[in-house]
Amino acid sequence: MTAVLRPWADGDSVAELTALLHAAYASLAAQGWNFTAVDQPESVTRERLAGAHAFVAVAPDGRLVGTVAVSDPKSAEAGYLADPAPPLYCQPDTAVLAQLAVHPDWRGQGLAERLMDAAEAWAHSQGYAHAALDTAEPATALRQRYARRGYAECGRVQWQGKTYASVLMRKRLHATQP
Repeated sequence: MTAVLRPWADGDSVAELTALLHAAYASLAAQGWNFTAVDQPESVTRERLAGAHAFVAVAPDGRLVGTVAVSDPKSAEAGYLADPAPPLYCQPDTAVLAQLAVHPDWRGQGLAERLMDAAEAWAHSQGYAHAALDTAEPATALRQRYARRGYAECGRVQWQGKTYASVLMRKRLHATQP
């Protein structure tokens, strides 16, 4: 079985995407990390999609089984969700990646890598020199996954209401990006 990657479309279901995020992040919640995607309502999914270029992975039966969102730099004045945007997310040469998720039934097939490739390629095609993201500091496996892709830790942030501190990570995008 192979999932097809494509951009998010206006007719896609926000409810289905939200359910995918909940399923994908459940294992992180079980470790005590309250990532936003663990239980975000559809309104937050819509807010996170607004202004972002999202990609989805679609199973042969039409279900959404993966996603990632990439967006332009944040405005320091507007912030990021309910928090002030960290300076890294406001740099004009840096795209921001968020909400990487793969349904548990579809893990181990390289889908997360394909989604990251698509997001990074889009960012590069838009002229961004870097991509940035954040993840829970205690999530060692996630930090290592991003480091293998060339992301380097470059700061810390404590998001409002989170049970963990997050690491900020940044990667230089090259012309050879897929």
